[in-house]
Amino acid sequence: MEKKQHFALATAILLVVILVLAGGIIGLGLAPIAPLLVAIAVVVLGLTMTGLSLKEAQGALIKGIEAGIAPLFLFLLIGAMIALWLATGVIPTMIWAGFKMINPTWFLPTALLTSALVGTMIGSAFTTLSTVGVALMGIGTTLGFHPALVAGMIISGAIFGDKSSPLSDSTNLAAAVSETDLFAHLRNLMWTTLPALLITLLLSFIFGFGHTSSASATAKTAHLAAQLSPTWWALVPVLLILVTAILQVPAIPALLINIVICSGYYLLQGHGLKSWSELVVQGFHTKAGDPALQALLNRGGMVAMMDTIMLIMLALGLGGLLSETGILKTVMAPLIRRLHSQKTLVLSTLLTGIAANFLVGEQYLSTMLPGQMFKSEYQRFGLSPLALSRAMEDSGAIANYLVPWGVAGAFASQTLNVPVLSFVPFTFVALLSPLLSLLSALTGVGLRQASQDQS
Repeated sequence: MEKKQHFALATAILLVVILVLAGGIIGLGLAPIAPLLVAIAVVVLGLTMTGLSLKEAQGALIKGIEAGIAPLFLFLLIGAMIALWLATGVIPTMIWAGFKMINPTWFLPTALLTSALVGTMIGSAFTTLSTVGVALMGIGTTLGFHPALVAGMIISGAIFGDKSSPLSDSTNLAAAVSETDLFAHLRNLMWTTLPALLITLLLSFIFGFGHTSSASATAKTAHLAAQLSPTWWALVPVLLILVTAILQVPAIPALLINIVICSGYYLLQGHGLKSWSELVVQGFHTKAGDPALQALLNRGGMVAMMDTIMLIMLALGLGGLLSETGILKTVMAPLIRRLHSQKTLVLSTLLTGIAANFLVGEQYLSTMLPGQMFKSEYQRFGLSPLALSRAMEDSGAIANYLVPWGVAGAFASQTLNVPVLSFVPFTFVALLSPLLSLLSALTGVGLRQASQDQS
């Protein structure tokens, strides 16, 4: 279906899309769904001027959505699992333990490192956010920290873990597209992700230094902890997540296994099928009358994920229209022809990955696009494929968390209940990684050359 588009028209369509999205979401403060719908209409109308039929435009839109069917289904399963983990005491046990053990002064560094460790072990930022992330979020806000700051630290740790794990889908994708060894890619990625984590860790100490819970917050924490009942059962689903990750069970079957086990335990506790059905669909709702406890625990369920799914479907549809019809490649072609050094090549790769996230909203496509476009250029300029794979990760994979209509950004926002534009300034790993990647290109430090692969 991809056609060679007229450069001026393709550029005009992209500019209007950017204006609609930025003006509607950032300028007018609208929810992303409506501006995305308008942007899709703009692209479809613009494509009809290039001779593309409405049927072909529809096919491109559907093809874009098809690429995201797996994560969309994954989100439904995560919504069900969160509800079951709440109802069976898994997340309440985590929160209770956090209230008992975590010192407010060191909470932010603890949240960052805990998310990083769990993310590395299971290889999924999404699963990290939806399990320990939910618990850490509840603890942090109860201790009096700003929700956006807590979310930024949790997401930063989850991103680092995802980028450090051989079990990560996006990390494997970057290695595959660039045709590099996975573990060589992981080692090379540490040139940027590890300094980003260390800087974030330092900032977490600075933001959290001297923070002590007020008397009211301490009393509130003690009151909430007294209402939470820890259970030995909490270890079972947590260990199950770790075991399935180690055995490299794909995400969807792994979550289904966890849901089945948790559902069995829930039913054995005396609950009926109707109660179970309402739980996994509508989410968990505590019977406690304490508003603070309700705010902490009332969440989860497949219905709670529907706003995110609608948002992502529209973003994927827009991405399909822009990529499948050749608009993105047409606009990027002059940039590729003007590359004249390793520095400009890495910069172009980073900018392409970031721009693709804002235009397409899909993490995997935004990772693949720079790889497909610049692979031959890295060979021409004598750079190792490892330099390409790192730039792909540092922009295409990570920047998606900074996009309100992006798959990762929308998921993190829905799961932690914090708007994307609120946590963006504190998601330091995502902000620093592309800057450190650019710094590596400018200084040459850590920039892998093709000659180093041969030695």
